[in-house]
Amino acid sequence: MKSLSYLNKYLLKYKWRLLFGFLFIAVSNIFGAYMPLIVGDAVDEMILIQQKADTRDQLWGIAWSVFGLYMLMSLGKGLFLFFTRQTVIVTSRYIEYDLKNEIYNQYQKLTYNFYKKNNTGDLMNRISEDVSRVRMYLGPGIMYSVNLVALFVIVVYQMIAINPEMTLYVLLPLPIMSFLIYRVSSRMNRESEAVQRQQSWISTLVQETFSGVRVIKAYSREKETTEQFNTSSEAYKNKSMRLTLTNSLFMPTIMLLIGISTIITIYIGILLTYEGSVTPGNIASFIFYVNMLTWPFASIGWVTSLVQRAAASQERINEFLNEQPEITNSNTTALNVEGKIEFKNVSFTYPYSGITAIRNVSFTVKPGSSLAILGKTGSGKSTIVNLLTRQFDPQSGEIEIDGQNLNSINLEQFREQIGVVPQEVFLFSDTIGNNIRFGMGKEDVPQETIEKAAKAMHVHHNIIRFKEGYNTVLGERGINLSGGQKQRISMARAIIRNPKILVLDDCLSAVDTETEEIIQQNLKSIMHDKTSLIISHRISSIRECDHIIVLENGSVIEEGTHESLLKINGYYTEMYEKQLLEEKSTTD
Repeated sequence: MKSLSYLNKYLLKYKWRLLFGFLFIAVSNIFGAYMPLIVGDAVDEMILIQQKADTRDQLWGIAWSVFGLYMLMSLGKGLFLFFTRQTVIVTSRYIEYDLKNEIYNQYQKLTYNFYKKNNTGDLMNRISEDVSRVRMYLGPGIMYSVNLVALFVIVVYQMIAINPEMTLYVLLPLPIMSFLIYRVSSRMNRESEAVQRQQSWISTLVQETFSGVRVIKAYSREKETTEQFNTSSEAYKNKSMRLTLTNSLFMPTIMLLIGISTIITIYIGILLTYEGSVTPGNIASFIFYVNMLTWPFASIGWVTSLVQRAAASQERINEFLNEQPEITNSNTTALNVEGKIEFKNVSFTYPYSGITAIRNVSFTVKPGSSLAILGKTGSGKSTIVNLLTRQFDPQSGEIEIDGQNLNSINLEQFREQIGVVPQEVFLFSDTIGNNIRFGMGKEDVPQETIEKAAKAMHVHHNIIRFKEGYNTVLGERGINLSGGQKQRISMARAIIRNPKILVLDDCLSAVDTETEEIIQQNLKSIMHDKTSLIISHRISSIRECDHIIVLENGSVIEEGTHESLLKINGYYTEMYEKQLLEEKSTTD
């Protein structure tokens, strides 16, 4: 229960709703507890009347009286049961809503390293499956627990008032029933979790299959993929069958124990009737009371399992909620970015792999100028982008923006004034227009502005060929677009916000040379007075930049302009000549 104590703040938040809910539970059970007494009194009266002659009218009078009182009590019980659910169960839904929002907001705060060590499926499970299990504890778990206490106190009080000895005998099987139901419920939980795990695996398999369907078809692996899915489905079916078998034992167990309690009630009641300590009406009332207590006692095992599952789920949730973001915004003062960037002996090692990405990297980018970073895969180019956008902080060295340490400026406003096109392009499952508009946040963006950004990135003519144009809804990660189209739409999303600093991380790799030249010319006019940071492994993308640095194994090995680097006749020249030969062979 220690992990569930985290939820106390929500229980306090909705304390009045819960208190009214508990009151409604008590009132509903008071109405229910009087219903067996009405039946018992009616039975005794009918037996007395039958001993007299000409009793038809009296019997009808009792019948109508019992009917009226019973219906009145039933309506009262039903009405307050409705109020109970509208308070306790609705409160659990409110808490579920609050908890999901808290988890989602925490996910937004957590930094890049957090997402590198946790997979998406686990993150989704904690905000969906785990929260649902917690809600079952907050709603049905609490409601049935309070109901058991209230009903037990009220019913046992009435039973003792009738006959204490008979009450003792009748209650003996109920703890046994609770224990048996607990064992059955525990087995159901284990098997249910196994089914859920298998279902999660099938969902993951299906998602990967749909996302990678082009690769599967290209390698002609449909048969193997189908066999893998069939094997997983067979395992899911077998686990589901075991769960179904266990479920089928649940109600028969309850019904058996109800029958045993009823037989004991009748047997003991008959014996006590001969002694004159109880009446036939008392026996009828006891039978009703036994049935009233059966489900609350049976629910003990079920509620216990709910609490166990909720505690395990809340512990998983707390693990992420207690995670402290490595990057925080410590400054809320207004920030106007001019565009000067300085790296001063910056080094960074990834904490979970131990790989040193960059070593003592230094460079300066003046406002309104452009810097290109060139290097092979794994040389540290994207790490510089992540450090500049402060996805993580360097272990040594300093990064300054306009002469201020990046750690000390208003991070939120800094990120609002830069445009970043990452190496791994991500498009949302939304319209093309909304994907471009995303760069402007909550601002209303005219259609003309969206189209202007698309034209600048030379993708407008591709978009209007779609039947729905800018209203075309993209598949997952933009699967219905080519690689070049996705890159250009992502660039349009960055430039539409008119950024003070534009960062392009190898985002023209899927674009042909002619389109690349058009985009570069358009970028010149768009970013002529703004700072640009262009990362690439293609010299054609960066040769017109004001300054170029060359990275190898995380260190700067050469820097200068395109012409000055060619004169050095070093690594940059070697790469340039190789790429010229590749372009020539492609043209031939």
